[in-house]
Amino acid sequence: MENQIFESIAPVIRKSKHVRINKENIKTACSQFNLGEAKYWMAESPYDLSGLSDSQKLNFIFVFGSINFCYWGSPKWTVEYRGAQYDGAWGMIACMGKAIEAGIPLLSAGYLSSLGESDFARIVAGAVPIPLFSERLCILKEQGRILEEKYQGQFLNVVKQADNDALRLLNIIVDEFPSFDDSATYHNQKVLFYKRAQLAVSDVFRTFAGTGFGNLKNISQLTAFADYKIPQTLRKLGILEYAPELAEKIDRKIQILLNSEEEIEIRAQMIWAIELMKKELQKKNPCITSMDVDSYVWLLGQDKSPDDKPYHLTRTVFY
Repeated sequence: MENQIFESIAPVIRKSKHVRINKENIKTACSQFNLGEAKYWMAESPYDLSGLSDSQKLNFIFVFGSINFCYWGSPKWTVEYRGAQYDGAWGMIACMGKAIEAGIPLLSAGYLSSLGESDFARIVAGAVPIPLFSERLCILKEQGRILEEKYQGQFLNVVKQADNDALRLLNIIVDEFPSFDDSATYHNQKVLFYKRAQLAVSDVFRTFAGTGFGNLKNISQLTAFADYKIPQTLRKLGILEYAPELAEKIDRKIQILLNSEEEIEIRAQMIWAIELMKKELQKKNPCITSMDVDSYVWLLGQDKSPDDKPYHLTRTVFY
């Protein structure tokens, strides 16, 4: 079985005019990678899931995956947790960790389905209001309702329905929960990305170390998770190259429209660049997967420097 995302992005790779991949720089970058030091990205996050039961861990992955998107803004949304400041995905995990530690039943589908605006505002309270607050709240209420109506309130039952198949789990998540249906149209052809859905499947696999609920065949068929941070790092490595007009927009922090040619090409070329990197790295380590490379590059992007160029800005619930 092959992930249909690959077939869907192929026309974008062929026709792309705003973004290209520098294949020579892939070899250079990969020669400097030490994947022996690669870590699972969530293992580096501020909240430790080890104290949760298996069903709670799965619900955590699902809730986080539902609202893990679009954190950028000026000033930036940041939160404090255990004496440290966090933003982005780690900021969201910190908020969830604080809520759970405070006894808020954030992992309960019943609680989510009736979650009020003021309660959610307290959960995600930061230095400034979180972007797309209303969209996040709406998604959580919908996820809670669907889990209650179809899956006895547990994401565990979604995972069980997949019969230990990563691609089957991916399709169930996208089909059953509308907010995960991350796709676009490029030159009259449908392009699939499924960033948050694929990340949720990957997180199930990695959280359970490939055993138990994480024993998922076809896990190597997942693509990279097309977001805004990894393209930034790939550009820094000289792997993704932008046409002058697009580069100027990004550098001047002009928003790139959702589902525009430019935005679709950035995401599709990012996925394909990670695939090419994986193939290069597999020459030394045949077991390397796309999600391994994705996690490695994402963590590289957390090592910020003042001269970093901006990431592209698109307002979306998909990443």
